[in-house]
Amino acid sequence: MNGRQKHMAIRILVAVFSIISFSAFSQAYDAVNSTSSAQGFAWPEGKEMALSLTFDDARLSQPDTGIPLLDRYDMKATFYISPGSMLKRIDEWGRAVNNGHEIGNHSILHPCSGNFTWSRSSALEDYSLQRMKNELDSANRLIKEMLGIIPVSFAYPCGQTFIGREINVQSYVPLIALMFESGRGWLSEAPNDPIYCDLSQLNAAELDGKSFEQILKLIETAKAVGYWLILAGHEMNVEGNQTSQLKTIEAICKYANDPANGIWIDNVHNIASYIKKKRR
Repeated sequence: MNGRQKHMAIRILVAVFSIISFSAFSQAYDAVNSTSSAQGFAWPEGKEMALSLTFDDARLSQPDTGIPLLDRYDMKATFYISPGSMLKRIDEWGRAVNNGHEIGNHSILHPCSGNFTWSRSSALEDYSLQRMKNELDSANRLIKEMLGIIPVSFAYPCGQTFIGREINVQSYVPLIALMFESGRGWLSEAPNDPIYCDLSQLNAAELDGKSFEQILKLIETAKAVGYWLILAGHEMNVEGNQTSQLKTIEAICKYANDPANGIWIDNVHNIASYIKKKRR
């Protein structure tokens, strides 16, 4: 075999190895998401899975149209709020707390990467861990003053978990683990294994813009393996940008209310605290 033939043989072997490796990885990923199960973990009352509805930013449509809908079906959701936005509907948010909905911390300034031009004044690249801690402490204090509760759940703005840039980048997940019972991500598009998941980095799938048929597929995938599915949205209205459609939310409520479907639907705190107790 001459040099050219050897070179060609090596290229073929590399290509075959790459295909085999990719196929093996894909099969392993599919197996985790479709055939593995949370063996040894029991949801309460024989339920087959857990489901949480969560909404961010204290958008006006949440207390105006979304929460009244949830209350009609006695569904308890988690609302991650920024205190400034909450002031516009403070009485309604107080009633939401009294009705069993959970209020979570979503920071004060909603810091995201400065790569989003609208976040340049509160860019994560410019944060330190101490600045983040101060902001989260302030949000907790304001929520306590206005609603009489101290949040135990947190949602990462934009789902981003870093501060700083380049060699100074740090994760603020450990800070969330110290300050809160749970931290919810964004657009992670996978359910959570109750035995293995990191409660400080919970996966969440987008609810905004989805039909019930699309959400049902996510529910069925989670139920097949006994996982916890967290859905995350913003506006709660008929239509619009970043909007969880009321007809989809209502269909989820009806489906989850049917005991035959084996779903425990509850706010994030109630499910996270149950998981922590079961792990112990």
